[in-house]
Amino acid sequence: MNSKYKKLELCWPGKDIEVKPEPRVLIEDPEKSYGESDTENMLIHADNLLALKALEQNFIGKIKCIYIDPPYNTGNAFEHYDDGLEHSTWLNLMKPRLELLYKLLANDGSIWISIDDDESHYLKVFCDEIFGRKNFVTNVIWEKKSSPQNDAKWISDNHDHILVYAKNKDIWRPYKLERTDAHNSIYCNSDEFDGVDSTGKIYGRGPWFPGDMTVKTISDKALYAITTPSGRIVHPAKGRAWVYFEDRFNELIRDNRITFGKEGNNKPCIKRFLSELEGKGVVSKSIWPYKEVGENRNARQEVMKFNDDEPFATPKPEGLIQRVIQLSTNVGDIVLDSFLGSGTTTAVAHKMGRRWIGIELGEHCNTHCLPRLKVVCDGTDQGGISKIVEWKGGGGFKFYELAPSLLNKDKYNQWVINPNYNAQLLAAAMARHEGFTYCPSESVVWKQGYATENHFIFTTTNTITPDVVEQILSELKPDESLRICCTAFLEGCNDISPRIEIKKIPAVLLGKCEFGKEDYCTDNGIINMPADPDKPAFTPSYVKPEVKPSPAKISKSQPTQTNLLF
Repeated sequence: MNSKYKKLELCWPGKDIEVKPEPRVLIEDPEKSYGESDTENMLIHADNLLALKALEQNFIGKIKCIYIDPPYNTGNAFEHYDDGLEHSTWLNLMKPRLELLYKLLANDGSIWISIDDDESHYLKVFCDEIFGRKNFVTNVIWEKKSSPQNDAKWISDNHDHILVYAKNKDIWRPYKLERTDAHNSIYCNSDEFDGVDSTGKIYGRGPWFPGDMTVKTISDKALYAITTPSGRIVHPAKGRAWVYFEDRFNELIRDNRITFGKEGNNKPCIKRFLSELEGKGVVSKSIWPYKEVGENRNARQEVMKFNDDEPFATPKPEGLIQRVIQLSTNVGDIVLDSFLGSGTTTAVAHKMGRRWIGIELGEHCNTHCLPRLKVVCDGTDQGGISKIVEWKGGGGFKFYELAPSLLNKDKYNQWVINPNYNAQLLAAAMARHEGFTYCPSESVVWKQGYATENHFIFTTTNTITPDVVEQILSELKPDESLRICCTAFLEGCNDISPRIEIKKIPAVLLGKCEFGKEDYCTDNGIINMPADPDKPAFTPSYVKPEVKPSPAKISKSQPTQTNLLF
C-alpha cells in the first residue's frame, strides 16, 4: 500500500492483541450501601475493565463527564498502585479501558484524563485514535506544586496535564466558570458620564475593561481604516480584522463604548462594562494555578481526614475536580471515574448535585472511598469544597461487587456453568451475554428479559423437551418470539416453530469473551491491595443451589430477587 494512504497511529508491542472481558452482572452489597435507598449513585469494588464492561449495556452513551487519574507510569513505587510499567505495557492497560469509556460517553459529553510528562505525549497520540483528533479540546496545565522541588536533579516538575476530549466537539461546549472578585478586579477603568439613555439623560455605567476589537476571521467589510481622536490612521494587525463592520463601529463611538487610550492615540478597544456582566460566567483558561484549584498539599490534607493511618499516596484536590465538573456538567448529569483512588471525584460530584459512578479495584475502595462517601452523605465532611458549595449532606450510594465468572473449567478441563450460580443470576447473566435486558415477568415464567417489546429470552438448566416447547408456543402471542438458553434439549425441539430458537449453554458462549478471568490489572503491573484477613468476605445472596423443577413442565414459581444491576 502506498505510504500516503496509511493512517497516522501510535504503535507498540501488544496493541493488536484483542481483550474480550466478560460482561458480568453487578450485585449490590446492601450492608455497604448507604443513605437514601432510591439513589442512582454507584460505588463499585472491582477490576475496572470488568466493571466498565458490566456497565456497557445500560450506560452506553449516557455519561456526561468522565474524569480518570490513571497510574502515571513514573517508575515510582506507590503504595496503592504498582506504577513502574513499561510504556507498551502501560498502553495495553489503557487501550481497552479507553475504548469502553468512549462507548459510555454521551454524544455531548467529555473526558478529562490527568497525566504527567512521562506518558502524556504517548497518551495524546493514542487518544487521537480513539476519540478523533478533531475532538481534542485542550491540554489543561495544572500547577500541582506551589514551591519548587529543591532536590530535583534537572527541573522541578510543578505541573501535570489534563487531556480533554469531547465525544463530539461540534456540539460540545464547556460551561462557564462563576465570576470571582479576581475576575472582576480587571474592570478598573471608569468614566463619570459615559452613556445617554432614551430620554437624553447622561449617566455613568460603572467600571470597564478595554477589550480587544480584532478577530482572526477575515472579512473585507471589517478591514477599513480608523482615524483616532489624535488624527492617527490605524488598521487591524496583519491576519486579523475588526470585530465590527464600520456602521456598527460608528454606533459604538456615538454610544461612548470605544476607547482610544488616555491620549486618544491608541488602536480602538471596546469598553466591556462590569455592570453588564452580572449573572454571566467566565471562559476557563487552559492554565489552572494552584491558588484557584488547589495543589497536591491540599489534596493530602483532605484525604488525611478519612484515613490518617494509610493516607492515599496520589490524591487530587477537591478544587481541581470541582473545576472539571463545573465546566463539563449540569446538576443531575452522570460523572464517572474508573480509577477512583481515594474517592475525590465521587465526593465532589455528590456535593455538586451530580449523579456518579466510581470504580476502584484496590482494598482502599473499602478503607478510603467507602468511609469518605459516608461522611459526605452525612454532611460531616466540611473539608474540600463543602463550604464553597454550602454542602449540608444528603443523598446516598449503592455498593456493588462483580458476580463471578459465568463459566468455570471442571476437573476434566471442560467449561461448565459456575455451580454458585442460582436460577436468577444465571438468567440475568445469559440475558446480558445475549444482548437482552433482564426484566423477569411477574406472571410469565419464560419472559425473563427482552430485546424488543416482542422478543424475549428464557434461561434454564433443565433439559428442554418438545412438550415444553409446545407449552410455551401455546402461550406465545402471534407477534412474539423467544430465545431459550438451556444446558440440554431433545432432538426436534428447534424444528417446532421458527418463533422459538433454542441455544445450548455453554456452547453458545464459548469464544465470545474470556471466562474465568478475575483481574485485568495484575497482568499489566497493577496490584490489588490484599484483603483484610480479619474481615469476613462478602458472600452475595446468589450463592445458593438451584432447585430444579420437573423437566416436563415449566414451574410457575419465580426465584427470590437479589439486588442485581443490569
